[in-house]
Amino acid sequence: MGALIPLRADLGLGDGYHSAQVDVDVRLNTNESPYPPPQGWRDDLRDLISSVPFHRYPDRSARALREALAELHDVRPDQVFVANGSNEVLQALLLAYGGPGRTAATFEPTYALHSHIAHVTATHVVEGERRDDFTLDLDAVASLLAEHRPEITFLCSPNNPTGRAEPEDAVRAVIEAAPGLVVVDEAYAQFASWSALSCVSDEAPVVVVRTFSKTWSMAAARLGYLVAPASVVEGLERVILPYHLDAVKQAAGRLALRYRAEMEARVKTLVDERRRLAAALAGLPVETWPSEANFILFRPRDRGGDEVWQALVDRSVLVRNCSSWPRLGGCLRVTVGTPEENDAFLHALSEVLSS
Repeated sequence: MGALIPLRADLGLGDGYHSAQVDVDVRLNTNESPYPPPQGWRDDLRDLISSVPFHRYPDRSARALREALAELHDVRPDQVFVANGSNEVLQALLLAYGGPGRTAATFEPTYALHSHIAHVTATHVVEGERRDDFTLDLDAVASLLAEHRPEITFLCSPNNPTGRAEPEDAVRAVIEAAPGLVVVDEAYAQFASWSALSCVSDEAPVVVVRTFSKTWSMAAARLGYLVAPASVVEGLERVILPYHLDAVKQAAGRLALRYRAEMEARVKTLVDERRRLAAALAGLPVETWPSEANFILFRPRDRGGDEVWQALVDRSVLVRNCSSWPRLGGCLRVTVGTPEENDAFLHALSEVLSS
């Protein structure tokens, strides 16, 4: 009998991506929607599940869902790809266009899964630096792209964890300078004022990634998609597993799109709360950065991030501790919650910072 073979050596470079799961009254650490889907959606889904032929495989191409998303974004169904959360979309992109001997570029700090999934797929990663205010230095971006010639260039807009949205002229400048695919991760796009969807065409190497987890209140469903040139979608279909998207998930996504008005109302409520939260934080001894997402990054001025995070947990409030992340020393990130959750957070933070 042979011995167990060791794990791939390169996978020892880092831990898997995860958020702390702590039993608290106010959980504001994972950028979920604080509001559940509309009751009508839940009722419709229950009725539809009763008619799902569970003894049959689901539609392998998820055609009906792709058609609904294509109508939403005014593109063709063959320009839409759907998968189990936006992270599986990113994985499919890296399986198809990354891999050994290929390079992906990121601009840090940014969404950790871009580099993490790249490493898992044996894609070399080059990291560019953002300015101190977390904006892109376009001269430095152009220099990095010219030197390393990456097959994939990742942007995240609004950027997680900083909250800043990339201006349209900056995104278009990166597209012009990049030698390969430009993947714009727009998990929080509905909270922002501009989307890179206007840059997508069959002639442009631009991919926009979206998720149902945030504004559609469907984090538990794990459903994501992208809009891209049809040739890119065809490439992803070659690497994804057969029947990867179950019938219930496809139905849930289609049904959600019927509740666009309710989704947009939730977004408006959260944007209003984000403004209120930002104004309140401006009156506390913390440093903050402009956000167009459903969260705000902040750094206590006179207390360590670890200490403040623990003190908030002690008061049954959970935020994301980013203080040990590269380039984010002492930083914490708070998700915009309900008015009551935001009040509880502000009260706890004020108490911690004044003690």
